[in-house]
Amino acid sequence: MPRPHVQYVETAAPGVRLWTERRGDPDRPALLLIMGAQASGLGWPEELCDALAARHHVIRYDHRDTGRSTPAYEKEPYRLTDLAGDVTAVLDGLGAGRAHLVGMSLGGTLAQLVLCDRPDRVLTATLFGTRALSTAPLVHADGTRTAAADLPGVDPRILAEWARPVVDHGVEAELDRRVRHWRLLAGEDVPFDPEYFRDLERRVVAHTGRYVPSGAHARADQSGMDRTDALAATRVPVLVVDAPADPVAPPPHPRHLAQVTGGGAALVTVPGMGHALPRPVLAPLARAILGHTAGP
Repeated sequence: MPRPHVQYVETAAPGVRLWTERRGDPDRPALLLIMGAQASGLGWPEELCDALAARHHVIRYDHRDTGRSTPAYEKEPYRLTDLAGDVTAVLDGLGAGRAHLVGMSLGGTLAQLVLCDRPDRVLTATLFGTRALSTAPLVHADGTRTAAADLPGVDPRILAEWARPVVDHGVEAELDRRVRHWRLLAGEDVPFDPEYFRDLERRVVAHTGRYVPSGAHARADQSGMDRTDALAATRVPVLVVDAPADPVAPPPHPRHLAQVTGGGAALVTVPGMGHALPRPVLAPLARAILGHTAGP
């Protein structure tokens, strides 16, 4: 496979540019990977990127304030919806008119925003580790309903970890913190490999050139993200990946998201998957994505 190609693209915000990386045949349909909050594009494992590049021109990128993209928030605070604009900026900058979107966590939120606001740019969407941008209730098989606001929240252990102040005690201590965080996010159904995640974060730190996270995405304005009607009206093919061990968007959030999207999105379960991408889930996740992008 040809060596990945790196390119910077400009956003709508003056002076803000994004690091992007492409791999695979550029004549194949584009597939854009959208990572979660505070996460560099290197959070998408090489093994997964290569598997998807067998059929697609795969693109991953660094959000603002992550990786090698512009650290922008301190100079000019932005809204999370602005990060959805960055998705189309990446497509524009790389000359990709439409793309398959794959979004994890905040990336799944941004993919929903693009799906609703710019459906002309989306071939398909695959969403996981995320909650529906909809206030519509979850309708159960017996006809009873659960309000969206009453669906399960984030695991208290994750909330406690997020509430802990990040103190600079050096790079190794920061790697310890990140591995501890991944251990919680990964859930308890797949054996946890701390060295796998430590190596991942070492590569992120080397790529970024710094190890203290900015926290910008947690501080960004989260208003204006409800897309109840637009989600229900979408006709773009959507796949929701059910991660049964996800402590951030636990079941039945995936079923709710599938139900409120376009009259019923496809739903597939990756056994043991949590809010992370350890090796055991990569092959089944790649199969699910590729099966979806191949169409009916």
